[in-house]
Amino acid sequence: MAITHHIMIILVSLLVISVSAVTPPAKLKPTQTVPVSAEDFTAAHNDYRATVYLPPFVWSQTLEAAAIRLARYQRNKRKCEYASLKYPSKYGANQLRVEGRFLTTIMTPSQTVLSWANEMGYYDYKSNTCTPNHTCRDFVQLFWRKSKEVGCAQARCVKESTFFFFWKIKEPTVLTICLYNPPANLPKP
Repeated sequence: MAITHHIMIILVSLLVISVSAVTPPAKLKPTQTVPVSAEDFTAAHNDYRATVYLPPFVWSQTLEAAAIRLARYQRNKRKCEYASLKYPSKYGANQLRVEGRFLTTIMTPSQTVLSWANEMGYYDYKSNTCTPNHTCRDFVQLFWRKSKEVGCAQARCVKESTFFFFWKIKEPTVLTICLYNPPANLPKP
């Protein structure tokens, strides 16, 4: 009898732990575009550009408005999937999509721009190409000398999925989109 009681306590404890682990964070609301700090995004971009002596970006309300429209569309129609952008286009673009059931906050501007700057190791300056099986398009756009303006937006989505056969969980996703003017001469993917 005592063993059965202990097993029941363990099972109830595991159930409580499992349910709390899959409960979506209260901070994320799936139906809104995240307010973006122009100063934080501009500073994050310019901190990296300064390391290679490039002129700073200026925040563009026009690019911000276009990024907001694109982020809203991706949120409302595409569940925060990456936007399919055609190159060449009027503006350059960088995107970052972060998802997972343990995502409790949005990506900060510094974290977002760092992820793009980290592509540096895959880029060959002489040939303007990427190492095979890697991407460096975001890095090239971030450090493109002729680009002068930036505008960014973020959107949150929540995707419902099944966990462990019957538990419904909501997994948050954050999509960040930054647009640049003029666009970079991007390497072939």
